[in-house]
Parts: sequence; structure tokens; C-alpha cells
Amino acid sequence: MSIRPIMPINTLKTVYYSHFNAIITYGLPFWGNSPHSTKIFIMHKRIIRIMMGYRNTVSCRSLFKRLGILPLISQYILSLLLFVFKNKQFFILNSENHSKGTRQLNNLHHPITNLTIYQKGAHYMGIRIFNNLPPYIKEISNNILKFENCLKRFLHIHSFYSLEEYFQHKFRTS
Repeated sequence: MSIRPIMPINTLKTVYYSHFNAIITYGLPFWGNSPHSTKIFIMHKRIIRIMMGYRNTVSCRSLFKRLGILPLISQYILSLLLFVFKNKQFFILNSENHSKGTRQLNNLHHPITNLTIYQKGAHYMGIRIFNNLPPYIKEISNNILKFENCLKRFLHIHSFYSLEEYFQHKFRTS
């Protein structure tokens, strides 16, 4: 039995945001890349299906878009990029590191490391994700409100299910 006929979708979204979303987004930049996030994403999709009254065999990608809710990995990307934005003093632009005019001048400087644990951490992954953003979003990264709104719109359109999907997506002029 579905709870959708009993409650309107706006009420279900309010319950979702106040209970489930509040819990999963707490500290997301730091645990969102862990192996345990897969289990949470499965639970996330299950909740979305219950809200919409669908069976377990239905793909959730369109349901996320219809509800205007970001999948877990897209939420991770959003929270990590906002973390980078709010902690700019800990990141170095390539333009600050060298004076040659290259296409990568507005990217963040990538530290060289071989430690996997560091590469999965918030600092390193934040740099990788920021550098993979489409140029039109990077250009407005000086204004937090425009940056956040544009980034949310972009993530809602693409609804990324994995980091691999995000990194493989070549941003044509989205």
C-alpha cells in the first residue's frame, strides 16, 4: 500500500526533508565518498519510490527530477562544492601557482599525492569536482547565491548517480 493517496506530495516532501534529508546531509562532504554511501543511496531510492507509490523495479532517476530532489551523489557534489566555496582560503588557484596563461588557469591547484585515503577526502575530491565543473558555473563562483542556484539547477538536470558518471560527463554547453 502506498502512502501517497493519504498525504499530498508537498506534505511527503516536507517529511522527507525534515527527517531523512536532514540526517543524510549532515557531514556529507566528509562521508559521502565512503563505501557505506551505497547502502544509504539504496535507502534513499526506496524512500523516493514509497513517496511516489512505485514498486522497487522502477528507476528513480525521473522520480528524483519530478520531485525536485537531488540524488545522494548530486547532494554530495553540491555540499562538497559549497564546502570548497566557504573555505577558499585552503585552496590555491592555478593562476596563483604559476603565471603562464593556460586553459586551466581558473581551476584549483591539484596537489600531487599517492595516498588513496587523501584522494577520497573532502579537500582533494573538492578540487577534482570543482575542476570538472562546466566553465559557466566556475565563472560565477565569486557570488555564493548565483553559484549555489546555478549548481542546483545543473545537478537537478543531470541527476548524477555516481562520481564516475559526473567525471565522465563532458560538459558540452549545458
